[in-house]
Amino acid sequence: MRLLAIADERDPSLTPARLRSIKPDLVVSCGDLEPDYLDYVSSAANATLVHVPGNHDQPVAPPRRSQTPALMGYDETWHSNEGDPEIPGFCADGRIVELKGLTFAGLGGSIRYRPGPNQYTEQQMARRARRLRRRVRMGRKSVDIFLAHSPPKGMGDESDGPHQGFACFIPLLETLQPAFMLHGHIHPHGFEKPDRTLGATRLINVIPHKVVEL
Repeated sequence: MRLLAIADERDPSLTPARLRSIKPDLVVSCGDLEPDYLDYVSSAANATLVHVPGNHDQPVAPPRRSQTPALMGYDETWHSNEGDPEIPGFCADGRIVELKGLTFAGLGGSIRYRPGPNQYTEQQMARRARRLRRRVRMGRKSVDIFLAHSPPKGMGDESDGPHQGFACFIPLLETLQPAFMLHGHIHPHGFEKPDRTLGATRLINVIPHKVVEL
């Protein structure tokens, strides 16, 4: 299984020929990319897109209470994006998505640093993390990939206010134990952003793109 993960920056190296040569099974976006670019990458790669929003994206409608994983049986219709119909693919923000035999769980957005959508205080994100953990438990599924826009606090984030990570992601990862956490938000600015590990989970900053083999 091969994932093409993208976030935050349009990558001119991802030409149609390059996307065809990568042959990803899925395209994963960790936020802050315009709908037209997401459509281009997923279409040129001929691969389904799963995504979470960044702090510069439009807000995403939360899943309706009546449509829980237990009731819906992980039906993919439930996972379609309900916030911005222009975005192709499946939104994993606060949701569980099953595609190609993989189970994704996601929490988009960044730490709150100004008014705007998809920004949360640590306490607000902790509540979202608890709700996601309950959905996973209700569905009795193991999570393969955790998608986020921001990293965990102290694990690949920055010290300035807008680019701090979320401390609540650490206990969430320790509970879910996914194979990978993919995130964006922290721009490399020409420097290598090394992968990190937390227990059994490999944390990858995917900006501008990373090919992840499972």
